Amino acid sequence: MTTRIALLGAGGVARRHAEVLHGLDDVQVVAVSDPVRSAAEALAAECGATAFTDADAALDAQPVDAAYVCVPPFAHGEPERAVLARGLPMFVEKPVAADLATGEELAALVADAGVATGTGYHWRCLDVLPEAQDLLAASPPLLAAGYWLDKRPPVPWWSHADRSGGQVVEQLTHVIDLARLLLGEAVEVYAAGARRADDPGGDIDRGDIDDVTVATLRFGSGAVATLTATSLLRAKRRAALDVTAPGLVLELSEAGLVVDNGETRRERRPTEDPKVTVDREFVEVVRGERERTSAPYAEALESHRLACAVTESARTGVPVLLGSAVEAAR
Repeated sequence: MTTRIALLGAGGVARRHAEVLHGLDDVQVVAVSDPVRSAAEALAAECGATAFTDADAALDAQPVDAAYVCVPPFAHGEPERAVLARGLPMFVEKPVAADLATGEELAALVADAGVATGTGYHWRCLDVLPEAQDLLAASPPLLAAGYWLDKRPPVPWWSHADRSGGQVVEQLTHVIDLARLLLGEAVEVYAAGARRADDPGGDIDRGDIDDVTVATLRFGSGAVATLTATSLLRAKRRAALDVTAPGLVLELSEAGLVVDNGETRRERRPTEDPKVTVDREFVEVVRGERERTSAPYAEALESHRLACAVTESARTGVPVLLGSAVEAAR
């Protein structure tokens, strides 16, 4: 049986998913929707699908087995509601929204609908992660340092907090999600941000987001971490999480795992691209061949919540308590 997919959104990320889905057995993208008709038509033509400018029409025109929501952060909400109203399995690209309230609302709707979900936190699909988790189980981590040192994406909405959520929410969120997976839940966040005073490229819309952000996180496990993000560069320099445990340093990124015990340094690369794995897992769940994905919506929301806490602390200059720390303070 062919698994029929509707793509809601026709930008670069949707095109990447379409290419991966095309390479999977018995999967077909049958509908593509985007408010920009030319974008929907272009991607639909590549997929052999039908183009729409409306999500409801794309979901109702022909039978579909699941939907992918691949829209900019500010556009989350209506597409997910349309999918959930029809009880369809749903894959949502990260971040799940530009703000926290939308993500929380949608998470409640997901829980009520009881549908299978997957999200774009594909770093969780790195097949080197089980080794990292085993090593850290034997030697619990006390320190981590995460980085997203990059350039500004060219899309105009990215520089505006109400559109993208900012760099922490839109990019660093991958590293935040991995930190949660390996260190547990954060209980306190303190962050600071800064913007450059000069503007040599005056024709560029710099928006209102910070150019740099640094955060300190305290975890319920006792571990602490620093996170550093910047969009001041001309090209991506580093996106990674370094984890330190007694006698051990792990370096994790989309490219794989480095294990350094002070005597030897060993590198492992993934045997499958995690961007492929994340789609394959979701399709397997839709087909009933797998129980759950590595990053269901509820997990994505918790990572989004932590990213929003970092952004809030950087904006206000005040530490933010989370989870058990909030309960203890009451």
